[in-house]
Amino acid sequence: MDLLEIKNIDLKYQTPEGETHAVEGLNMTVKEGEFVAVVGPSGCGKTTLLSIIAGLIKPSGGKVFISGKEVDDVSPRIGYMLQKDQLFEWRNVEANVMLGLEIKKIKTPQNVAYAKLLIEKYGLKDFMRSFPRNLSGGMRQRAALIRTLAFKPDILLLDEPFSALDFQTRLSVCDDVYRIIKSENKTSVLVTHDVSEAVSMADRVYVLTKRPATVKSVFEIKIDKPTPLEKREDKDFSYWFNRIRREIPT
Repeated sequence: MDLLEIKNIDLKYQTPEGETHAVEGLNMTVKEGEFVAVVGPSGCGKTTLLSIIAGLIKPSGGKVFISGKEVDDVSPRIGYMLQKDQLFEWRNVEANVMLGLEIKKIKTPQNVAYAKLLIEKYGLKDFMRSFPRNLSGGMRQRAALIRTLAFKPDILLLDEPFSALDFQTRLSVCDDVYRIIKSENKTSVLVTHDVSEAVSMADRVYVLTKRPATVKSVFEIKIDKPTPLEKREDKDFSYWFNRIRREIPT
């Protein structure tokens, strides 16, 4: 079943220099439980696409459906992870995790219990009273993901969530985040400029054209390994990496 369906999306907007055509006739589907990555040249509109899916930007044409219902007509639960973890330094881990529930006014005993269960399940129980400055980069990102999962989103949107981390930390955090997402069976869309990240995490990779962005090609990644790190070490990894990299317009 397609949880997310993007049909013929167009986006034009006005700038002081005139009209900009950002997205043109873009189509995409994401099945329930699937992990999809989106890559493309810098400035092609990858983050804009996530904003359209989330309903933060209204497209000039086309429609976005989640669970068969147009995003305009429903308020789907969408989790959005940004490039930085956006943890508040003056709130401890538990308070940061509860923030989304507070903002959405759904901090019920049941939701609080679920959030604490996630904290314990994913290794942050001993750090609930710790502040972000005392956490490693990987732990901070794990706390940010748990905060996003606490309100039980239907779909996760990941906007280059590892780009602020150094290479070694990024590898371990990719594994961490992937394990949590798969364990919770969350449908996910990752935007990244890193082809190796896309190949190691995604079931399917969409390659976008230069602006105005549309889908240039789609790749079903067939590497039968359970984690991103193990996929990177697989003999077929370089084949998929090179094939996708060659498709990205320069």
